[in-house]
Amino acid sequence: MLLALSLIGFLTLAAGIVVRWIGRRVDALGRVAPFPKISVGLSLGLALCCAVPLMVEAWVEHRLEDAAGEIAGGPVQVHCQSVGQAFVDVGPELGFVAWGADGVPERSTLIKFGVCGNLRAWLGSTKASPSLDQVVAVHVLTHETMHMVGITDEAHAECAAVQRDAAMAVALGASPQEAQALARRYWIEVYPRMPDRYVGGCGPGGTHDEALPTPPW
Repeated sequence: MLLALSLIGFLTLAAGIVVRWIGRRVDALGRVAPFPKISVGLSLGLALCCAVPLMVEAWVEHRLEDAAGEIAGGPVQVHCQSVGQAFVDVGPELGFVAWGADGVPERSTLIKFGVCGNLRAWLGSTKASPSLDQVVAVHVLTHETMHMVGITDEAHAECAAVQRDAAMAVALGASPQEAQALARRYWIEVYPRMPDRYVGGCGPGGTHDEALPTPPW
C-alpha cells in the first residue's frame, strides 16, 4: 500500500510539474521557458522505483495463485504480506487463512513477508539447490492451500501438504526430480521438528496417508 501510494504521489508530482510548465511556458516577454527535465525525470525515476517492486509482487502473487489453484482444484487468492503489514505483525505463523462465520476456511491466504521473499528467490532460481528456508516457503504455500480447500485440523493439513509439496513445486516450475527432492527434504528435516499439533497420523499407512503417487516417504 505504501509503495502504491508513493507511486501515485510521484506520478501526480510529475504531472503537476508538466501542467505548471505548460501554464507558464511563455512569459510576458514571449520567452519560452525550458522544459523542467530534471524535476520531471527525478519524479518519474522515483515512480519507477516504486513501480518495479509492485510489478514483481504482482507477478509473484499471480504465480502463487496459479499454482495453489492447480493444487486446490479451483481458483484461490494468495496475497504476500507488505512491508507495512510485516512491521506491525507479531504473529508467529508463516501463513494465514481466515475462517468464515460458518467455520469454513476462506479460499484466500496471506503469506508472510519473509516467506514470500523466499518464494520469490526460489522462483527466480534454477530450483536445483534450494535453501531450507525456500523449501519451507514452498511447503507453507501448500499447507495454506490445504486449509483453503477446507481442512481445518493442523495435523491433517500438514500431512496433506507434505504429500502435495512435490506437486506444488512442479506447478511453480520445478522439474519432477527437483520437486521430489524438495518434498523429501521437508519431510526429513522439518516435519519431525514441527509442534505436536502439526504432526500425527502421517506416513506410510498412517491415518492421513492418501496413497498419492508422489509422497515424500
